[in-house]
Amino acid sequence: MIGSANLNIMIKAARKAGRSLVKDFREVENLQVSMKGAGDFVSRADLRAEEILKEALLEARPTYGWLAEEGGEIAGADPTRRWIVDPLDGTTNFLHGLPHWAVSIGLEHKGQIVAGVIFDAAKDEMFYAEKGEG
Repeated sequence: MIGSANLNIMIKAARKAGRSLVKDFREVENLQVSMKGAGDFVSRADLRAEEILKEALLEARPTYGWLAEEGGEIAGADPTRRWIVDPLDGTTNFLHGLPHWAVSIGLEHKGQIVAGVIFDAAKDEMFYAEKGEG
């Protein structure tokens, strides 16, 4: 186990969303003929990854709030904690077939970020940090 239970939840969610995005990333190059078509495809991939994250994170911690780039904000029963996500950080790179994008997840507690995960799914590299853990 790496770090806290929350950090492990974040890592598992990032991997799951990342797997979905990698599949979509392989298809983007085939869509480059029409930028509108590629843009629509990437928007759908972004929303799909956000739904994967939302399901995984809120299922594990249903009382936490939610803030996402695409889906907006949802207040949680626990007003002191919320997930902050960007399911496809680097959308333009993804759209142009450049493997420089990531899944980003933060956990906020009482207005401070206490844990963060960045998953570079194209390279299968996971970066994470937790407040007070070095």
